[in-house]
Amino acid sequence: MTRRRRPTRTLAAFVALGSSLALVTGCASSDEGDPVSFDTPRSTRHPQQQAAQQQHGKGGAGHGKGTGHDGKGTPTGHPDSGGKPGGGVPETVFPTGPKASFTVQRDLDDGTKIGVTELQGEKSGFTGRVWVWAPKQYFDPAYAETGFPVLITLPGGKGYPTNYWTGKGIDLPGHINEWVEEGKSLPFIVVMPVLNPDANFYYDGSDIPGHPKIGSWLTEDVPDFVRANFRTFASRDGWAFMGSSSGGFVGLKSVLQKPDRFKAVIASGPDLVPDSPLWKGHERERQANNPERMAAALGRKPDTPGNQVYVAFQIGTKEVGVAKKVRAFMRTYTKGPLKTRLQVIQDGEHNARSYMRGMDEGTMAWLSAHLQGPVPMETPESAS
Repeated sequence: MTRRRRPTRTLAAFVALGSSLALVTGCASSDEGDPVSFDTPRSTRHPQQQAAQQQHGKGGAGHGKGTGHDGKGTPTGHPDSGGKPGGGVPETVFPTGPKASFTVQRDLDDGTKIGVTELQGEKSGFTGRVWVWAPKQYFDPAYAETGFPVLITLPGGKGYPTNYWTGKGIDLPGHINEWVEEGKSLPFIVVMPVLNPDANFYYDGSDIPGHPKIGSWLTEDVPDFVRANFRTFASRDGWAFMGSSSGGFVGLKSVLQKPDRFKAVIASGPDLVPDSPLWKGHERERQANNPERMAAALGRKPDTPGNQVYVAFQIGTKEVGVAKKVRAFMRTYTKGPLKTRLQVIQDGEHNARSYMRGMDEGTMAWLSAHLQGPVPMETPESAS
């Protein structure tokens, strides 16, 4: 089975934000294990200006649109396109609390930091580690009143006790910085939870009877935790998954299972059916977590904006077995509101290095074009 391999190493337009980056931690000299905060101050603008910006940012859940490009090659909703994706902008949700305690996992070259915390899931009952990174734009005062899109990223392999997307070798946050600069990506808040509760089994990102409720943890507790601590969007237009191998399966399954909460996913070299040995004796529940059944059900719904889900598959030319299954899935289920795209990575293998290359070559731009980006405050200069 392809999902069991563990990837190896690998792989944003804004000017430098200068002193505003000090807001990342409040203490620029923090090192690994030191406390770190993602708090940012609210705007000190005139109340009338603030009210106008908030009104501009209200669109209600499901009303934001992030499709297409602005005609200049920039993803619509990307900060360079003005953050106005052709319709209403989803309502910004400010941190609700309770506030989590983060420590530094590592520093990035631009002064931002990956923080880590222990999350006790209220709905799942499971406790696990979650790593989070916010882009430098999140700390820019010009974006103090806007939500940011969230990308929940899942590893392959056992995905326990770490999440390899946090690593310096792969450096996903660092590359998102570069892609934002190049107009290829929105400035995502990147959330990197553990994938499984232990290294003994694969739980298929599901609530398998008699076992930790990892499905509820990943799709309910983790998003609730993000909303408690970060500025996000009320609409699903600001929420997506990304994963490789095992994590690609879980990301795909999660978006198809809850399309009212998540709009898009990057699924790289994924499995396409639930195959954990823990499903034994629970076939009905296993089928309820089968992406093929979910995709078929979604394809029968009306092709309306509120139903549309975007799936970006990635496969390398060297992963033949996975490629055949992904192509067959796309041929069968790409219909109605289920929109898919395939990134074929030349000489790509079943590992994170290849998948990062595919994201750079087109996948991140496509994903970003269908999601909502942050909306900067209007200033007298920009208004004129």
